[in-house]
Amino acid sequence: MPIRQLPEDLINRIAAGEVVERPSSVVKELIENSIDAGARRITVTTANGGMDLIRIADDGHGMDRDDLLLSVERHATSKLSADDLDDIRTLGFRGEALASIGSVARLSVASRTAEAESGLALVVDNGRRSGPAPQAMNRGTVIEVRDLFAQVPARRKFLKSARAETAAITDVVKRLAMANPAVHFVLEGSDRTAANWPAVTGEGALGARLGQVMGADFVDNAVTLATARHGIVVAGMAGLPTYTRANSLSQFYFVNGRSVRDKVLVGAVRAAFADYVFRDRFPVVALYIAIDPAEVDVNVHPAKAELRFRDQGAVRGAVIKAIGTALASAGFKASTSVAEDILGAFSAPEMAEPSAPAPVAPAASSHQPQRFDGRPDRGPLHFDRHPSQLAGFTAPSARVEEFEPQAEPVDHPLGAARAQMFDNYIIAQNGNGLLLIDQHAAHERLVYERFKAQLASGPVPSQAQLIPVIVELPEEDCARLEEAAPELEKFGLYLDRFGPRAIAVRETPALLGNTDISGLVRDLADGLAEWDSAAALTARMEAIIGRMACHGSVRSGRRLRVDEMNALLRDMEATPHSGQCIHGRPTYVELKKDDIERLFGRSR
Repeated sequence: MPIRQLPEDLINRIAAGEVVERPSSVVKELIENSIDAGARRITVTTANGGMDLIRIADDGHGMDRDDLLLSVERHATSKLSADDLDDIRTLGFRGEALASIGSVARLSVASRTAEAESGLALVVDNGRRSGPAPQAMNRGTVIEVRDLFAQVPARRKFLKSARAETAAITDVVKRLAMANPAVHFVLEGSDRTAANWPAVTGEGALGARLGQVMGADFVDNAVTLATARHGIVVAGMAGLPTYTRANSLSQFYFVNGRSVRDKVLVGAVRAAFADYVFRDRFPVVALYIAIDPAEVDVNVHPAKAELRFRDQGAVRGAVIKAIGTALASAGFKASTSVAEDILGAFSAPEMAEPSAPAPVAPAASSHQPQRFDGRPDRGPLHFDRHPSQLAGFTAPSARVEEFEPQAEPVDHPLGAARAQMFDNYIIAQNGNGLLLIDQHAAHERLVYERFKAQLASGPVPSQAQLIPVIVELPEEDCARLEEAAPELEKFGLYLDRFGPRAIAVRETPALLGNTDISGLVRDLADGLAEWDSAAALTARMEAIIGRMACHGSVRSGRRLRVDEMNALLRDMEATPHSGQCIHGRPTYVELKKDDIERLFGRSR
């Protein structure tokens, strides 16, 4: 078959296949044009998921006759100066959007400049152009796209349902609104619930816009990002580690005002939260990167949804640094959603499911109830009777220890310890309400952070065992530990091979104190078997010290004195990230006084 030149309409349809993937692609291209035109108000109207109608109206600069005619031609743009693809400072620059849309739909473009007496309207019906003709309108541009892919059935049948396409358009407008707080966005149509995001300017504008789009709950449970490193500015907000989602749909990335999908940024966020987020949970972030346009290539994808950084390592480092600094400044703060989940678990007695009455203890029972009246002259109060002595009632052991109420002031953020329940949960009171602290999870985070600090300054201090502890293990586990022994010494753990099926532990990290050495060694052996390489130890530093911290923390089931509980609370207040354990679970829950009163129906 001889080589031939393709006709213009077919060339446009091929180009449309790259640029116009679905209705949301059309919305994205047209809104970007409006933003580049200096619009301060953009109204988006859709019908049937954008397949029947997409209407974008803005109050931008508008176009005169010559610009209007050129706007629907291929590769015609006003946004690229000096033909320099290394200096892209606008959202659109390829000059294909309107020509591609007009080749697969009925496109109407009406525009008016501030100097013109009236506007002009141009129609492109599936590649056939007519106009321009005069039209009365205000300054700006109004673009209508009707019957998208109506004459290209092969493309239309691959579109999703109207509901799915409507949701995709909402997501596109949401991202563009997040990237442009100074622009007023209105999203409406017969296929949706209207959304109105007024423009916000001045200090706090970004947070206000994120509150409009993502909800005030996110802003209340997020930290602000604001750092500059190696010429890369990182801004935005990141949710607290206890404020997570089951998927990554609540992660938004913007580079020089452009919403993008980039594996470097995704990986950087994952690494920044690796210490704090529970497995299979995803942090919520809105990340804004400002970088020299020459350091990023935005021309690697027809829809400009992907890009490529010249120095990926510098960008990754800047993002990790920004998130790490912000999370550290949050200290022990935990998300309010944890308390809301707890409140939702409570129910009034009349709303609870009926159940059989609990057995009543015999009258002759020697167990007598005791009062807790706060008087300082009484000793500790224990509710720790063995279940077999409570007439068949089985429950975890609970204890309330009485002490002088003023022994510790309640004006600390985490308050003063009031009791310990089930030998694991500390009840504390501050000036605003009541707190429940998981002693094991909290101390686990404290030990972990101390480990990291010691490791950053050199080898972790160790303590020698008076008699080496011999741990019997399978031969293959012993071989892995023997190979990893030089690396483990950096963590303060010194061990030697002791025969074919045993390991002798000579020194352990001083920070762990009197820990379960056998359990620690077995846990590390399991980790080495999973990682399958001693060389992976350095890369797995967080996992190693996490396992050590778990063994060195206050265990569940250990009874603490009041001074020990208060010391733990003060350490939490002084330690970054102590609001969640190393597995991503919250270490404490705070119930405000108003929350407690609401549980009892006393709220006004």
